Amino acid sequence: MNEVIVSKFDVAGKTYTVEIGRMAKQARGACLISVGETAVLVSAASASKPKAFIDGNVFLPLTVDYKERTYAAGKIPGGFFKREGRSHESEILTSRLIDRSIRPMFPEGWDRETQISAMVVSSDGINDADVISMIGTSIALMISDIPYDTPIGAVRIGKIEGKLVVNPTTEEQKLSSLDLVVAGTMDSLSMVESGAKELSETEMIEALSLAQSEVKKICEFQLSLPRKQKVAVSIPQVNSTLVNDVCEYAKPFMGEIISRKGKSERDEAWGDFKKETITKFSEKYPESDVHIVGALEDLFYQSARALVLEKNIRADGRKLDEIRPIECLSSILPRAHGSALFTRGQTQALAVVTLGSPGDMQIMDELNGEYKERFMLHYNFPGFATGEPKPERSPGRREIGHGALAKRALYPILPSQDVFPYTIRIVSDILESNGSSSMASVCGGSLALFDAGVNVKASCAGIAMGLVKEGNKYAILSDIMGMEDHLGDMDFKVAGSRDGITALQMDIKIKGLTVEIMAKALEQARQGRIKILDIMDAALGKPKSTMSAYAPKMVTTQISPSKIGALIGPGGKNIRRIQEETGVKIDIEEDGRVFISSTDSAAVDSAKTMVDFLTAEIEIGKIYKGRVTKIMNFGAFVEVLPGKEGLVHVSQLAEAHVKNVSDVVSEGDEITVKAIEIDSQGRVNLSRKAALLEGHK
Repeated sequence: MNEVIVSKFDVAGKTYTVEIGRMAKQARGACLISVGETAVLVSAASASKPKAFIDGNVFLPLTVDYKERTYAAGKIPGGFFKREGRSHESEILTSRLIDRSIRPMFPEGWDRETQISAMVVSSDGINDADVISMIGTSIALMISDIPYDTPIGAVRIGKIEGKLVVNPTTEEQKLSSLDLVVAGTMDSLSMVESGAKELSETEMIEALSLAQSEVKKICEFQLSLPRKQKVAVSIPQVNSTLVNDVCEYAKPFMGEIISRKGKSERDEAWGDFKKETITKFSEKYPESDVHIVGALEDLFYQSARALVLEKNIRADGRKLDEIRPIECLSSILPRAHGSALFTRGQTQALAVVTLGSPGDMQIMDELNGEYKERFMLHYNFPGFATGEPKPERSPGRREIGHGALAKRALYPILPSQDVFPYTIRIVSDILESNGSSSMASVCGGSLALFDAGVNVKASCAGIAMGLVKEGNKYAILSDIMGMEDHLGDMDFKVAGSRDGITALQMDIKIKGLTVEIMAKALEQARQGRIKILDIMDAALGKPKSTMSAYAPKMVTTQISPSKIGALIGPGGKNIRRIQEETGVKIDIEEDGRVFISSTDSAAVDSAKTMVDFLTAEIEIGKIYKGRVTKIMNFGAFVEVLPGKEGLVHVSQLAEAHVKNVSDVVSEGDEITVKAIEIDSQGRVNLSRKAALLEGHK
């Protein structure tokens, strides 16, 4: 592995280059992967010794960090310190994509701290770095001595003008009705993340099938690369007699404990039973508490799964496709612009909509450029939602990921900015949690948008699906609760309207999922989604016809971009005066759109009149009251609009003959004139005589 190895493979007509052995040689495995002029350096590192787990619960100590170096796009970071700081939301979401794709591929018992670092070192603004990083991560792990030996491939699928496109460019993505990122192994899926403009289940399966065929080629390429000898994974041997004794004692109690419907009641009963069991076997197996608990947890896991697979019984007594009781309430917060409380079983989301002006849009400074975001959805998960004390801190990766999923689900149903110019912010505060709080945020967010009077296309709902699979036998569960998520093999979230899917996210705990099982899960999810939408629509079937009295009223007017300077005025004098006199907020876009907002409708109308006056163009045939700015021998110049003046020739000053201009008008006089001509050079000719003849004084 000391030599530099350069290999290439093709995906949808694009050549990917993988370079191994030149950079980051002290990492366990590293590669530089590039397509076009976008390149990512991916390295895998792991500790030399196992991680010590205080409570005896062994989990995969995996950390993934995806970072975009601004030099990759020839930029210097903004801000005071001029260096990369905390991860942007897009970086966190890509880190999660990578983590969720590779985590199921590690062998059970791997207990050494493992870190993936994916660093974007070059960006051409054409080829996305996220999918490249996912492939590079798998390559770095495959060539390393870390016991990871199942390669994954990754692709992005778009749909443009009815045709599926593999790895569309950033410009093509703007035209796409689908943004689907898929990771998988040679024969199955391991991770799916998607946003869509109400695509049908059939269209989604077609896209997934195309993705799987491309993923297989990428996996085949990785198997051709040289690999180091893998570190052996040692799973501690547990006393089989202890396991048999504990299971024989505990088995009769499992059904009763598992079937307790309330989460807290079940958790309390399970906790008490573990303590009783430890006490019972403490003399026979001293200092074996961890192993006793481990045997109990394994038995609980097997028993709960067996109930589902063999008897089609769920812990809370529901059928496999049955949804928990739902309650929808709206307008529960009197001062909010829109609010809803969505409760499904023991999961509850308080969703609140706030409407703002375009000036409230969030400025997003990304690697490929800066843009403004008009829709924000912020998800919060306080400790009390699960009855636990937890300090309030900035949102973690989970909160950011859940918020991004709910945002992706609701985005396609929003009206365009031309129709609804407001900036929209939804906050989803999770007040209770026992499964699928992100999908509760979708349902609550949709209801809150209706309550706020936002003219969305349709209501939108989300549902979380689960899977229990042993060999060829499997069961798909609708609306999973927390225990089913923990004990199941899949967490599959689907959101959408009656017309189709708007967001999809799938994580798998086993090594893969076939497209056939995915198709059945999608259809069962569709049926569940329609049931939820029926309940939501019965509570609030359409957007309110009027907005909250506390929401800003807004009007939009279009001016010529050349008039922006006149509206702003010297040093902002004009725009500041309008805002101070009327109390409104004015936002001006570069294309000449002017947004005027205030909770006072009369103030909005008054401000619009002032804006129109400052930016108006002189029209032929229109009567104006203007101020004389200059006297000349041949006539007088009169300012009829701010910064706009015309000439009243001496022959047009009065109905009778005028010998001297100063005999009729003086500088500073206000007179009424009519615009009679604008010549080829843009000069305006005015007539006081024409205005007098029409009866204007």
